[in-house]
Amino acid sequence: MAVYQNIFTQIQVRGPVEEGVPLSSSDLPRERDASFSRLLGIIGNAQLGPIYLGWTGVASLFFGFVAIEIIGLNMLASVNWDPIEFVRQLPWLALYPPPPEQGINFFPPLEQGGWWVMAGFFLTVSILLWWARTYMRARALGLGTHVAWAFASAIFLYLVLGFIRPLLMGSWSEAVPFGIFPHLDWTNSFSITYGNLFYNPFHCLSIVFLYGSALLFAMHGATILAVSRYGGEREIEQITDRGTASERAALFWRWTMGFNASMESVHRWAWWFAVLTTLTGGIGILLTGTVVSDWRAWAEAHHFAPPL
Repeated sequence: MAVYQNIFTQIQVRGPVEEGVPLSSSDLPRERDASFSRLLGIIGNAQLGPIYLGWTGVASLFFGFVAIEIIGLNMLASVNWDPIEFVRQLPWLALYPPPPEQGINFFPPLEQGGWWVMAGFFLTVSILLWWARTYMRARALGLGTHVAWAFASAIFLYLVLGFIRPLLMGSWSEAVPFGIFPHLDWTNSFSITYGNLFYNPFHCLSIVFLYGSALLFAMHGATILAVSRYGGEREIEQITDRGTASERAALFWRWTMGFNASMESVHRWAWWFAVLTTLTGGIGILLTGTVVSDWRAWAEAHHFAPPL
């Protein structure tokens, strides 16, 4: 027991507050207060703050707050403004898109999907502003923009589900409702309507990359933890000046996984797997109903599935 306490004590050792690189005079001042969390320190850096938002961050949070307010108040109204029922039924509550008869009407009546259109607009603006913040912060710090472009892949899937595909189908009713279980019900209905999404090859690729990225990240994180006693967490140094940590990690991978991975290549693999999850998923959704109306029939015709 004493050994484990000593390990966790060492993990929680911390230095002074890190305020980051100086900001230019054109930027908004960052929040100066910072604190430490012992709970978060168990799994990573315990420091909370200082936080920099800038105008894109502030605007993103504002538009996001408006979107959540519209969704939340509509859900609250659906249970007759009863807070107890709101909490109890929250997983089943939803804000639905306009009905089919509204088509692509950007200003439908509020009670016929107008609130959904408004919430979708504000949420989309919020997400795009946060993407801009991610990109601008990376450039300001002299970093690569890999995070921003990975985020863009996820935004592509979001836009396909709620904007691009409904436009191509000519109806907002094809879009996803806001809500937990109603969202899952939409997914199930979508798959049944178009002949089982499992026969969509891009859906198959998306699942491969989803599980593949989870496996790669788990393997990589575990390997780095395993060689942290040799300084393996200092991955940049291990890339430019390979040491015993990366040598042992590579040997372990060859022994157990059957192929090699360097401190750099494993991140490229994981980045591409993660990005391709939402990219291929978005392509599969985009083709459904617009190009292919029955994925089971398509799979049979192209020898992707045996005939029933």
